[in-house]
Amino acid sequence: MVPDSIKNVIEREAQAIMAIPVGNEYGQAVSLIVRHVHELGGKLVTSGMGKAGQIAMNMATTFSSTGTPAIFLHPSEAQHGDLGILQKNDLFLLVSNSGKTREILELAELASKLDPEMKFIVVTGNTDSPLANMADVLIGTGNPDEVCPLGLAPTTSTTVMNVIGDILVTETMKAIGFTVEEYNKRHHGGYLGQRSKQLL
Repeated sequence: MVPDSIKNVIEREAQAIMAIPVGNEYGQAVSLIVRHVHELGGKLVTSGMGKAGQIAMNMATTFSSTGTPAIFLHPSEAQHGDLGILQKNDLFLLVSNSGKTREILELAELASKLDPEMKFIVVTGNTDSPLANMADVLIGTGNPDEVCPLGLAPTTSTTVMNVIGDILVTETMKAIGFTVEEYNKRHHGGYLGQRSKQLL
């Protein structure tokens, strides 16, 4: 028998996913990504701190493997020279549950000084935050309560962030007409490489 507490976690996380606000912001974000990366030759730069940073890193690797060049920029390392990775027409995707993370706010400010035309897609649970106010496209998570018994550890918040990342990736794949052939060129090793070969 599955303990009720385990079922409760699954139910609460599923409810949080279903409660993610969905509006025109997703189409706007995809349009920005297609414009900057696929038309203007820039790249998608993701960033976040802590657990949100791990989500941002996963977004970058998934975008890259599906035809949209992306990198993860650590907000602290950016202040020690890594900001130099930025080039003309790059686009930021920033992830912060609170929208108040000091390192992310500083990164956005530094990037804006380096390139005043820099655009920002922001994923946050706090749509009335300093980071949200800097967004060109704002994507809210719905700010769900964490399933952590203490209500502190990022759990439900990171689940919905992952789902939002998957939405952006899959919608971008559709927008650029990404094919199995192109996937195989980028991911020819391992099980997925073999699977993609079988679909050719």
